[in-house]
Amino acid sequence: MSISNQIANLIFELLEEEDSTEIRRNTLAQSLGCVPSQINYVLSSRFTPEQGYRVESRRGGGGYIKITRMPLSRGLLLLHAVNAVGDSLSEAVCAAHVHNLFRRGVLSELEAGLILTACSERTLSVLPLSLRDSLRANTFKQMAAALPG
Repeated sequence: MSISNQIANLIFELLEEEDSTEIRRNTLAQSLGCVPSQINYVLSSRFTPEQGYRVESRRGGGGYIKITRMPLSRGLLLLHAVNAVGDSLSEAVCAAHVHNLFRRGVLSELEAGLILTACSERTLSVLPLSLRDSLRANTFKQMAAALPG
């Protein structure tokens, strides 16, 4: 498992117990054996307002990062996910969106599996490489938009 996934999973576990958690970036980085900038990367890519999170930070000796899961409806979370996807979507970023929606209870296991399968590299392998990310983005958006809010 990549260090980014380890960081994200640890934060997701902390947020399962409560809707908000505070972490010290340097302490977390030391405990996971990574550099603090990797923590920043995970926070900026997987804990965004579009994904239903608010991240606040305070610098200095007593600094911390506070991550809060914002209470959003299923429909609004799906809308944010659709709007977060542009004209192109890699398989890895698609999977991150799907896993986030699944963790938040927006997608059932069946729905998540169907979207991942429809957007997989294996499914899209009949297309030229130049078209795959574009079709994946469109497929993800259409499938997410078709789900009941």
